[in-house]
Formats: sequence, C-alpha cells, structure tokens
Amino acid sequence: MTDQPDMNAVVGSHDILLLTLDTLRHDVAAELAAAGRIPHLSRLLPGGRWEERHAPGSFTYASHMAMLAGFLPTPASPGPHPRLFAARFPGSESTAERTWTFETPDLASGLAAAGYHTACVGGTGFFNRRSALGSVIPDMFAESHWEESFGVTDPHSFENQVARAAEIAAARPAGEPLFLLLNVSALHQPNWFHLPGAVREDGDTRESHAAALEYVDRHLPPLLEAMAARRPCFAIVCSDHGTAYGEDGHTGHRIGHEVVWTVPYAHFFLPQGYTARVEEASA
Repeated sequence: MTDQPDMNAVVGSHDILLLTLDTLRHDVAAELAAAGRIPHLSRLLPGGRWEERHAPGSFTYASHMAMLAGFLPTPASPGPHPRLFAARFPGSESTAERTWTFETPDLASGLAAAGYHTACVGGTGFFNRRSALGSVIPDMFAESHWEESFGVTDPHSFENQVARAAEIAAARPAGEPLFLLLNVSALHQPNWFHLPGAVREDGDTRESHAAALEYVDRHLPPLLEAMAARRPCFAIVCSDHGTAYGEDGHTGHRIGHEVVWTVPYAHFFLPQGYTARVEEASA
C-alpha cells in the first residue's frame, strides 16, 4: 500500500491536484507501466508501479461523488485503510490521525473553507452543465470549465484540458492555494482514434484504450509543471472506474465486473518548480 502522508500538514501548504483518468482499467495501466510505455507517469509512481485499488463506483457520477466526499479508491488488500480526506461523521472507521477532516459535505467546499481556490476542468458528460445532472459536480467548485474540445469525441481533448488547467493555475495569486480536479476524458469511449492506423469501423478496443493512456502520458508534463509552479503540489492520480471490452460478454461500465471495479491509483508529491524532463523521460 502507498505510504500515508499526514494530510493535516499537506492541506494549506500544498496545492492539490486530483487527476481522474476516467475509465482507465488497472490491468492496462499496469501493463503499460511495466513495459515503459508511460514514462512520465512511471517516473512518479511509487516504485514505478500503480497501486491496485477498488473503485467507489462503477461509473463516473457515482465514483466522483464518492471521491469528493473523501472516499477515494480503496486498497485491494484487507483493511480497514485510513483515508486521506474525510467528511467528519460519527463512527467512521477509516478516519485516522493523519486524515484531514472537514465539516462540509464535500472536499471542494471543505478545502474552500480552509482557504483554497477550487477549480474543475471537466471531460465526460457529467461535467458539461447541459443538464441539472451535469451541473451537480461543477457546482461544487468556485470555477468550472467544460467545452466540446474537452470531451470524449475530441482526439486532442487532454491537450486542451491541460492548456486550460495551466491558465487556471497561472491566474491564481501567489498566496492562495489551489485545489484542481481534472477529469480526463481521453480513455473513455470513443478512443479508437488514439490507436495509430485505426479507423472508426475498427471500433474501440483494449489496444486503443492503451493507446489513449500513452497519449495522456505524452501531454502530462505541462500540467504537472503548472501545478508545481507556485508551491509544492500533492497529486492524486487514479481512475474512477474501469470498462469492459468484451470480457464475459460485457462492453462498457456501470456493471459489477472485475475490470470495472479494479482501478489504478497513485499519490505523490511534486516539489515546487518540478520539471518533467521530457527528453530524459522519453529516451
């Protein structure tokens, strides 16, 4: 299990990034890390490996609502496991001495009460504000951003999201800490266009899912550098749920299958002035 930092010392002194790699499967993420195909992420993963965890929900809305209440993906080994963040409520068995607790119903408002500016860069449809449902998560944040170019159908979605996130970070006053949620849409179907040589008729596959993660990794450095430009950053990078590509006849998610519930997770610190060293990592 990943070491448990003292979040009471982190909150207030660090910017906080929650990067949700929407729909990323654990098995695909682990294979790519082991094969050296995601060098920027692998450099930051403890021991170069993802931690295997269980998602708090089987689709985007359910999982993000749980995570924003402090219920990040749970370690796959027997618990109980202390949580990083927790809304204060009686009888919690996963709130420990190093857990940062808040009095509000969700993490964003809890961090706002602690002096953070909160911002959200959405990706999938639950962030698009095109309905009351698509406004629930964005409404938790002081500012939220979504546009078509951030969505699942744009082959350049992550680049576009990173550019906006960097603008948000650069615009904040030096003395104000930032909590940023970035919901990455690139892994979600459709993802066939990330696989070199694929055409629409090929459809989405486990291979194009992997190619989408490689795409995200290539464009990750500017986000990390932007988040660590003003002060140290504590980053949580995880999937909200996996997805099926034909296993046991299943396609997609919002189902109780192992490939949906088993997700990759990591948290780590970025020192102030972190440099991604793109050339070194790509060598």
